[in-house]
Amino acid sequence: MAGSSLLALIDDIASILDDVTVMTKVAAQKTAGVLGDDLALNAQQVTGVTADRELPVVWAVAKGSAVNKLILVPAALAISAVLPRLILPLLMIGGAFLCFEGFEKVVHKLFHRDEEKKHHDELVEKLADPSVDPVALEKDKIKGAIRTDFILSAEIVVISLGTVAEASFGRQMGVLVAISALMTVGVYGLVAGIVKLDDAGLYLNRQAGGGQRALGRGILFAAPRLMKALGVIGTAAMFLVGGGIVAHGIPPVEHLIHDLEMGAGPVGFLVPTLANGLVGVLVGGLVLAVVSGVKKVAFAKKAA
Repeated sequence: MAGSSLLALIDDIASILDDVTVMTKVAAQKTAGVLGDDLALNAQQVTGVTADRELPVVWAVAKGSAVNKLILVPAALAISAVLPRLILPLLMIGGAFLCFEGFEKVVHKLFHRDEEKKHHDELVEKLADPSVDPVALEKDKIKGAIRTDFILSAEIVVISLGTVAEASFGRQMGVLVAISALMTVGVYGLVAGIVKLDDAGLYLNRQAGGGQRALGRGILFAAPRLMKALGVIGTAAMFLVGGGIVAHGIPPVEHLIHDLEMGAGPVGFLVPTLANGLVGVLVGGLVLAVVSGVKKVAFAKKAA
């Protein structure tokens, strides 16, 4: 009897773990937009930090990210247990926020390039100034990165929770813990690798072998372009993922996309992606317009 009970327990655990694995994969796909953005943002956070301090800074932010998720995961599980009806509104808010972030990035790139150059020049001047404490500058960067990570982690947790809203509490907990650990280790492991690409390129470029030098030069050429590509891919994914979440939460829009997909024939598989991207752009533009309007009204009141 004891043996059969133990086997039954093992079978139940295996079943739960299998379900959690499948649901974690779905959650990871849903959070792809945040992941791309997270990678690009955190890799950029170490700009201006000396080479020997890059990995310690990444490690410090990674620890802060882990603390963020230790706060967010129990909070999300508590909401799911006590107020499950809040999951869909929170998911919609998270999707709309992703679209807003993506649209804001595009607008900033198109119309505010001078501000980016000014910020870079100011950072270079600070580093060249002997009176500026580099440790204090580093701490500011870490705090800013952890604040940014909190927002991105909240999006990841909410989106992941939305994918398992109908599952049992145990499975929800398993998925959220798994996706949080995966995102933290994966993101900051990749960030550490990305920020050290230039060092690896320089090392190889100084070696005696012609092949090693060529590889080093290739890495040095590719590293900054990789950063730019991550930013572009992350922004596009934010529109696709955010737009998909919003479209899924509005039944008429979801049904329209489904009908278009069914009527598009052989290219029907492209319809959801294009439609989600379009919804993402429209929602992002709308939210940005509302936020800008609110800011103008608030500024006008203060000026008065």
